[in-house]
Amino acid sequence: MNIGWPYRIDTTTHRTAEADDERHVRDLIEQVLFTSPTERVMRPSFGTGVLQLVFAPNSAELAATTQFVVEGALQQWLADVIETQEVLVDAADAKLTVTVRYIIRLTGETRVDTFVRAVTS
Repeated sequence: MNIGWPYRIDTTTHRTAEADDERHVRDLIEQVLFTSPTERVMRPSFGTGVLQLVFAPNSAELAATTQFVVEGALQQWLADVIETQEVLVDAADAKLTVTVRYIIRLTGETRVDTFVRAVTS
């Protein structure tokens, strides 16, 4: 059973919501991307901290560093689930966009997903 994320109750079954395999993998990637290190009590190194990039000045060096950090985190936490092919990061106008191209190990399917977070006042 793949638990839906964010956690919620299914309005039809009144049980924990589930996600299909593709959605579950996407949810796992999103959790790794947008969780800040030390945010999880039992896994203090989990996450990337990329949300803080929204406040950083854009530069080629920052983009390269962020891509390296994201690729490393995906490798560390999801290597048994996905094979990361490419990571593209863009932080502009209080909006962070991360595009990940990966292969789902279980099916061999190549997918490209884009994750966006914006800072709200």
